[in-house]
Amino acid sequence: MPRAVTLIRSASLSSVAEYAYAATAPAEARLIFLAGACPLDEDGSTAAVGDYAGQAAKALENMRTALADAGAALHDVISTRVLVASPRQEDLVAAWEVVRDGFGDHDVPSTLMGVTVLGYADQLVEIEAVAAVLDS
Repeated sequence: MPRAVTLIRSASLSSVAEYAYAATAPAEARLIFLAGACPLDEDGSTAAVGDYAGQAAKALENMRTALADAGAALHDVISTRVLVASPRQEDLVAAWEVVRDGFGDHDVPSTLMGVTVLGYADQLVEIEAVAAVLDS
């Protein structure tokens, strides 16, 4: 099945970034706007309390499920926003490394942000995403 998402890299910008700087999808693509994927277990409790990497992994797992329910997968994601409840750069990096590794070669354009607080008790990480698919 052909992919809708085309990642765009710029030789004019820093090569230090671990993601493509932009992405496109054709006009006929169906866009999927995901609510922030949270690190919640099936019973509604927060997974991996106190663990930035563990919560990023659980949020990514939950994102995979939401994408599958919408007929998509991680390689269909066109952009992400990773929210981390911490003022410490090392906490943001711990969460980011899990997200980056989870996407593998599909280095989708992403924004990594430190925030004051997230919505659930003990929540440290949330991942927003938009995906694009070509329906047959």
